[in-house]
Amino acid sequence: MKLFKKLYDWMLHWADTPYGPIALFLLALAESSFFPIPVDPLLIALCLGAIKKSWRFAFYTSFASVIGGMIGYWIGFGIWEGVDSFFFKYVPGFSESLFNGVMANFNEYGFWYVFAAGFTPIPYKVFTIASGVFKLNFFLFVIASTISRSLRFFIIAALFRKFGPEIKIFIDKYFNFLAILFFILLLGGFLVIKFIL
Repeated sequence: MKLFKKLYDWMLHWADTPYGPIALFLLALAESSFFPIPVDPLLIALCLGAIKKSWRFAFYTSFASVIGGMIGYWIGFGIWEGVDSFFFKYVPGFSESLFNGVMANFNEYGFWYVFAAGFTPIPYKVFTIASGVFKLNFFLFVIASTISRSLRFFIIAALFRKFGPEIKIFIDKYFNFLAILFFILLLGGFLVIKFIL
C-alpha cells in the first residue's frame, strides 16, 4: 500500500508542473499495459487546473490509452509466455486468478470484456493482454478500446466543462459506481436490441 501511495503522489505531482499534459499522455499509455494506478486522478487534477482545456486532456488520455492497449495486446500476442511471471508477481491488480477467470470465456465475450474494462474500474491492462493471448480480432479490440476509453475520459471532461470545479468531489466519491451503472444500462440496451427487437 505504501508503494501505491508513493506512485499515486508521484503521478499527481505532475499536475503542478508544465509537463502535466506530457505526463498524462505517457501515464495513460503505460496504464493500459503495465502501470498499476489509473490515470483518472491526474486527468481530474489537470481539468481542475485548466477547465477550458478539459477536452484536450481527455483526447490526450483517450488516444494514449488506446495506443497503450495495443501495446498490451502485443505483449499478450507475442511475448506473454516469457513475461507472465513478471506480471503476476510485480504488477498490482494483475493476479493469476483474475487472469485465469478472464480467460475462461474470452473467446465468446472478448469484445465486451475489453469494453467493460475500458470504461469501468476493472483493471484494463489484464484485458488488453488477454486479448493478445487469445488473439481477439485486433480490429474489434481497437474499436472496443477506442469507444470505452473515450467515453470514460470525455465524460470526466464534460462534467468539468458543465459544472466546473465543484464536480471534483462528486467524481471522487461516485465515479466508479456511475461507471458500472452506465455500463450495465448500456449492456442492457444492447441485449434488448439483440433479443427483443
